[in-house]
Amino acid sequence: MKLFNSPENVAELTRLWTGDRFPDGRPNVPDNLLTRLKDITSEQAWTILDKEKYLFQFEGNWFHTHPNRILVGRVVTAQMMPYRPDLHAVVQETGEREGRIGGQNSWVIDTLQTNDVLVVDLFGKVKEGTFVGDNLGTSVMTRTQAGAVIDGGIRDYQGLVELDNVAFFVRGVDPTPIRNTTLTGVNIPIRIGEATVLPGDVVLGTPTGVYFIPAHLVQRIVETGEAINLRDIFGKLRLSEKKYTPGEIDVEVWADHIQQDYDQWVAARLQK
Repeated sequence: MKLFNSPENVAELTRLWTGDRFPDGRPNVPDNLLTRLKDITSEQAWTILDKEKYLFQFEGNWFHTHPNRILVGRVVTAQMMPYRPDLHAVVQETGEREGRIGGQNSWVIDTLQTNDVLVVDLFGKVKEGTFVGDNLGTSVMTRTQAGAVIDGGIRDYQGLVELDNVAFFVRGVDPTPIRNTTLTGVNIPIRIGEATVLPGDVVLGTPTGVYFIPAHLVQRIVETGEAINLRDIFGKLRLSEKKYTPGEIDVEVWADHIQQDYDQWVAARLQK
């Protein structure tokens, strides 16, 4: 049995990405784009994804351990299933043969690197579905400096919220350890609620919820969002100055004289 998807399969799944890749086949979306994505809202991301017919990339209604932190990073997927003795035995033997140690949840965490976000399909299980506590959560923080999205639970909440530079989006909290689950795949396509997630997608986790953005669309979403943000700054500035009315500003296409004013304002900002 092969638990970790091959680099060749991952590359085929994400073939619209034309840039560099990691050894595991995932798209290596540049760090500078990840940094810029943190300033983009879920609604701005929706604009491009909806236009390109990526209609099932968002999932909301999360318990967020660090609500003031935006979560951005490259996806590593993991799929867990309800315990079945014969399947679990095969998976455990496979992991041990590959030299993996600890619980099956830790096998995935051991592979994470900076700016990864672990995304776990744990079929919504919270009781005995606590994928991380404060120990494994500390490992996720140390390895990724980002966090995880877990369609399941966490434990040791009081310890987890004290961690810095990390965020977890989860379904709930429970004191039980993880039990009666089996790891069935890493870096394979998974389902998180109503969203389809591929390895190498980029997570954008905001107070609204979590977007799983195809790697090949990240730059377009960042550039579009930045343009929207700039227009918003200008519009609010001119409204505060009472130079234009809300009806003039709150439209998709500005009148020529407002657009000209905006272009001059942008040019002046670039010269500073």
